[in-house]
Amino acid sequence: MGTYDHLQGVLSSEFSLLEYGDFECPYCRRAAPVIRELKERLGERMVFGFRHFPLAGMHPFALPAALASEAAAVKGRFWPMYDRLISGDEPRLRQEDLRRYADEIGVPPDHVVWPATQFVEDRVEADFNSGVRSGVRGTPTLFVNGKRYHGTVSVGDLLTAIEKSAGHAEK
Repeated sequence: MGTYDHLQGVLSSEFSLLEYGDFECPYCRRAAPVIRELKERLGERMVFGFRHFPLAGMHPFALPAALASEAAAVKGRFWPMYDRLISGDEPRLRQEDLRRYADEIGVPPDHVVWPATQFVEDRVEADFNSGVRSGVRGTPTLFVNGKRYHGTVSVGDLLTAIEKSAGHAEK
């Protein structure tokens, strides 16, 4: 994880959690509240990073959503867009949804849809390629303190993994 990533927290934090995610993936959507609770519990002790891994063959709106979030990032609004894209039980990621989210967070709506998003395609592709090189095959794929996590995406299991991987396992 580095300064190139979308981060909540600081890189020098005691713990790190990196997600390769897809905004249309139902498993990523279920993981989002778990990650949010982890961030609340660990506070400044944890940095959370997000990288795009849109599974476009399975999720036709994943790539446009990733591009919309990157276009919002150019305006300093990645996390507000992330929150809108990942929330809810069912994804709402059509062009009109992306435009509405942009308007809600103060980004010009036409800025987050194609062809205006062409200039951020390389960023999403770089995240995806990084995932491929790291062995990512599906979403969400999590890395706890730099090591791939293979357990259940639950607050308890992730907390245990975070603490153990950092040598802070509670007895």
